[in-house]
Amino acid sequence: MNAFVIRGIGEVGFVEKPIPTPGPRDAIVKTTAALVCTTDCHTVYGSIGDRTNLTIGHEAVGIVYKVGKGVHSIKEGDRVAVNAITPCFRCLACQRGFPSQCGGLLAGWKFSNVKDGTFAEYFHVNNANENLALLPDTLSDEAACYATDMMPTGFKGAELAEIPVGGTVAIFGQGPVGLMATAASRLLGAGLIIAVDKRRNRLELSKWYGADIVLNFTELDPEEEIMDITDGIGVDASLEAIGSQMAFDSCIRITRPGGVIVNMGIHSDGDSIDIPRAAWGMGMKEHTIRSVLCPGGSERMKRMMRLIEMKRVDPTKLTTHTFSFDQLDIAFEMMSTKEDDIIKPLILF
Repeated sequence: MNAFVIRGIGEVGFVEKPIPTPGPRDAIVKTTAALVCTTDCHTVYGSIGDRTNLTIGHEAVGIVYKVGKGVHSIKEGDRVAVNAITPCFRCLACQRGFPSQCGGLLAGWKFSNVKDGTFAEYFHVNNANENLALLPDTLSDEAACYATDMMPTGFKGAELAEIPVGGTVAIFGQGPVGLMATAASRLLGAGLIIAVDKRRNRLELSKWYGADIVLNFTELDPEEEIMDITDGIGVDASLEAIGSQMAFDSCIRITRPGGVIVNMGIHSDGDSIDIPRAAWGMGMKEHTIRSVLCPGGSERMKRMMRLIEMKRVDPTKLTTHTFSFDQLDIAFEMMSTKEDDIIKPLILF
């Protein structure tokens, strides 16, 4: 089969690999559609260290090709989605309620981290009973792809923010995860949603997903604007969806005492993240600071797909470009540079 791999830090390409075989609890899926994520770009450029000949990609749907003898929840020929995070649901971290950290730090994130990912004609899924979800007949492959990472991550960020009904929230970054957090904030009952970004097409889309006020940080100071909008009080909750020290600082400064800050972005530069001391009340502002890695498992995906089916949210608005599998190198480069106002490229196999 053909696969799109990391050749080394900063280098990608197509190679031939054998079709994987399933273990007793595993499945092999024939890929039909996938999405390119900015995390794929971070991975290729060394955010988690050197990887060689590892297939990248972690957002995909397809048709079950083979299953192990212990798999009973799906069968060959089924249309399925697999979450970006595929925990075992048996280890200590999973039993403690942190399946995204399965087996160790970030190890629930297996695709393109500790095993081959989904940018191949076939891919392997561990613990298939727990990690594969059947696709409803009414759901397109494109829509289902968004239930694998962008929706579960963005929605979990908004859930962890504990936005009170009618409360205020600021979301820094309106990429795919930030946009889904905007949509989730609206569904969860936020009374005022403020979206911050610099790209006009993303800010316009954030209005469609529910933002009441959009701020372009290249044209004004979002901290000053947010404090003015909230009469100097600050917002109840803020979400960082970029992986930026500057955005994280802003969250500290504009979140009211006792508020909640949720970090969803990947901080891929430097050795540490700083907190502005004075704005943090010298450590006594009583903030709750949380971080999110996409929740795994089939149940989470089923809930996300139900939201799409019931027309609570349409994630396909994020798709700005479509490519065939043999054009994945072009899609990857565009996602790396954000050329042509790309938000999310769909890959069809």
